[in-house]
Amino acid sequence: MSSPCFISGLGMHLPRTLVTNSDLEHIVDTSDEWIRTRTGIVTRHFAEADEPCSVLAYHAACKALEDAGMTAQDLTHIFVGTFSGDYNLPTTSCLLQDMLGLKGLPAFDLAAACSGFLYCMETARAYTCMYPDAKILIVGSEVTTSRLNFEDRTTCVLFGDGAGAAIVTGQGNPGRIKVLDAMLKADGSVGGLLTIHGGGSACKPVLGQSIGPEYFVEMNGRDVFKHAVRCMVEISGTLLERNGLTTDDIDLIIPHQANIRIIEAIGKKLNVDSDKIYVNVDRIGNTSAASIPIALTEAEASGRIQPGMKVLLTAFGGGFTWASALLQF
Repeated sequence: MSSPCFISGLGMHLPRTLVTNSDLEHIVDTSDEWIRTRTGIVTRHFAEADEPCSVLAYHAACKALEDAGMTAQDLTHIFVGTFSGDYNLPTTSCLLQDMLGLKGLPAFDLAAACSGFLYCMETARAYTCMYPDAKILIVGSEVTTSRLNFEDRTTCVLFGDGAGAAIVTGQGNPGRIKVLDAMLKADGSVGGLLTIHGGGSACKPVLGQSIGPEYFVEMNGRDVFKHAVRCMVEISGTLLERNGLTTDDIDLIIPHQANIRIIEAIGKKLNVDSDKIYVNVDRIGNTSAASIPIALTEAEASGRIQPGMKVLLTAFGGGFTWASALLQF
């Protein structure tokens, strides 16, 4: 058995610009009706030039620290889940460290796409086993719009920008939320169904060469849907079984907010009523690694989560990666 691990604070931040489906009608060949019926999304937030990934992460981190009753100087580690960092180098985690006025403590980015926050959480859980007094800042932060092709209406309408953060602590500093268990999975053999190839060492940028669609999100939506539903349902069931639980024991499920059809399919296959599933995709869209922490922060702040509740988190992202975690409030 692992040592106890806790979440001591939560925070989220959304960019200031709200974009409606009607706004997108002026950018791409689409309609409010088309987007609503296929995705359930009505609005999302787009970051402006002065709101890169690190800035969104900073605001979410500050709110999580305040919620935990801590200052940045209390932190021992920083982990950031993102695929849309400010730069290739320096990493967003290092930029965030500097913005928080810190030096020296370990900081790294973790690339697991939409599963990034849960990958960070499980990594932090492992670190707290080694360092029971650790106080680890984990952040899911994305400016997905920096990697969207606004000539591709099948993908650009799905995404939004934002950040969510948590302070993970070990048994030396117990918090109000206990991380009971978590599980991570990946399958690179199907990674080609959801890609951003441009800019990597296998698809190098060439000085003076024009930017093509390979530099933006490219997705086989139908196959991604099938894999996402199957993988999130299977890993959630396995995690619950490992802990001697069923969905009847869970008070709230917070799935990755990809689109409403995926969320509804997960609920149906898990045989869970819709009122036990938290949804904010209609207001925020798919914010990739920020999706789970934003929804978790909202759910607790709104009173949807009360002390004593068990909450199941599950996510799926490019790679392919998928993950699930079980929390006790």
